[in-house]
Amino acid sequence: MTIELIDSRIEVEMGDSDRQYLDEMFEFLYDDIPEGFKAEIVEGAVAMSPQRDTHSDIIKDVLFQLGACFGRRSKLKMDVRLDLPGYRNGFCPDLFKLSDDAKQDEGRRWRYQDVEFVLEVISRETAGNDYGKKLDAYAEGEIPVYLIADPCTGRWHLFLTPKDGEYRTKVTRDFGDPVDLTDTVLGLTLQTDEFPRD
Repeated sequence: MTIELIDSRIEVEMGDSDRQYLDEMFEFLYDDIPEGFKAEIVEGAVAMSPQRDTHSDIIKDVLFQLGACFGRRSKLKMDVRLDLPGYRNGFCPDLFKLSDDAKQDEGRRWRYQDVEFVLEVISRETAGNDYGKKLDAYAEGEIPVYLIADPCTGRWHLFLTPKDGEYRTKVTRDFGDPVDLTDTVLGLTLQTDEFPRD
């Protein structure tokens, strides 16, 4: 089979069964592609990749606010591996802040014990992890501040005071309401009025 892309048309040399397969797969995908994903068929396999602007915009907004407060040399990490307590938990949080004296371990990884703040922005496809397994692991690791921004609902959820594997304090507000972190290790207030919604 030969596929050549020309002016957003696909010219294909293939048998009828190959053509039928692709027609059926694309028809199926058009109805079932999760919002924010792009789907392709590569050698007969579906390949999906996230394409969500709201996710990126929220992370960037919080990153800029933290950077303005703590300086551009502060230890702010995005999508960097962070191993946490529990069974094979190697997360890549959307954004996290390390203490100023944090140092990488001998494997060149950051220690969860040095994390002061984690932000996860909800995607419909992964919401269960952020509200469930990740929440539990961050609490078990005693991450002092865990913030979930949910553009699907237009709300944010703040988890504080981790103890005995759970967060004892939870605050939920709407986008637009500030996140008061003045009594935490961060000592600041995050603005959410420009957080976009899905």
